[in-house]
Amino acid sequence: MTDIGVRALRQSVRRGAGRIGAATPPGRDRAVDALRAAAVLGVILGHWLVTALVSDGRALRTSSPLQHMPWLTPVSWMFQTLAVFFLVGGHVATRSHASARARGILYHRWLTARLSRLFKPVAAVLTLWTVAAVALLLSGTEFGTVRTMVKLALSPLWFLVVFAGLTAATPLLTRLNPLWPLAVVLHVDLLRFGLGGPSWLGWVNVAAAWTVPYTLGAAWTRGELERRRAGWVLLGAGAAATVALVAWAGYPAAMVGVPGEGVSNLDPPTLAVVTFGLAQCGLALLLRERLRRAMRRPVAWAAVALVNLSAMTVFLWHQTALMATTATGLLIGRLPGLHTRPDDLGWVGARLLWLPAFALALTACWAAFRSFERGGGGRGRRSRVVRAHRPSDRGTAAKAPHV
Repeated sequence: MTDIGVRALRQSVRRGAGRIGAATPPGRDRAVDALRAAAVLGVILGHWLVTALVSDGRALRTSSPLQHMPWLTPVSWMFQTLAVFFLVGGHVATRSHASARARGILYHRWLTARLSRLFKPVAAVLTLWTVAAVALLLSGTEFGTVRTMVKLALSPLWFLVVFAGLTAATPLLTRLNPLWPLAVVLHVDLLRFGLGGPSWLGWVNVAAAWTVPYTLGAAWTRGELERRRAGWVLLGAGAAATVALVAWAGYPAAMVGVPGEGVSNLDPPTLAVVTFGLAQCGLALLLRERLRRAMRRPVAWAAVALVNLSAMTVFLWHQTALMATTATGLLIGRLPGLHTRPDDLGWVGARLLWLPAFALALTACWAAFRSFERGGGGRGRRSRVVRAHRPSDRGTAAKAPHV
């Protein structure tokens, strides 16, 4: 590309960023959007880096570099960002509910509006993968391969079910102290691991574990987490507890599931992943001011705004993008970093080179299915970019639960 072309591209990007900035209310807390975007992108990158579909010539099976190279475990600490998403979700939902009550909007109308944003993109995912699974089976593809692909493609849906349940319970969770669901997780793990209780008890933590950061978000709305001390306490206590659990209580160090491990910190959630999430939430709270300053840059804010506008679409389709790239690559042959066993540094280097291809496939999915998230994409529909959520302060937070 010539220098003139580069300058024209830069000017076009700046003009677009300027339009997005002009459409954003001055009082919007852009740090909230930045944290949500970071959480979504963290999960996507984490899956792309630690999920491998290995071809043995007849079928595809899942594997993970963490299984063969445990020293890569810190990757799971960097990209397992679900706690931050639930923190932001709890903050936004409790503010939204308080605002709806103040405007006289009934609970069922408020809930319907919020859940429709979550579940409209799901219809497209379920339809495509139902058709794809039937077509693959009819074409003679091994059942195990089809099951692996469908399971990976639909794995993000568990998150939506939990998030929808917490959203529906927002009026009850508005003032719930996060220590209560934390105590539930602690006792469930004591029963499971300490007293030999049934393994199915762990599924209680699917709700309880993510209620902890969600109710922290409600505490943020109430203004209880505005002081930096709160962030430092969460970061320090959460990190110390996680280290203790891994070092002395036998919890896995990886904060994601690893094939072949007897215990997963995420499936179902354990106390270790909750304490790790507390540390993440503390760090997120400490970064708010820096993020607010960073989001004053038009291009940075435009990128964050665009991610937020299509957060559910990119989240739901990122595993499909991975598998579409993998399946297309099989037409060429067994490619390193895509179909090979993830057991050495060569695989890691090759996988990093595949990330742009995954991103390109995800962009194609986004272009095809974004209208489902935007409710049909009508021109008159107001963009979420121009909705304001202002930084918390104790005055408004104190009134929010009572309006």
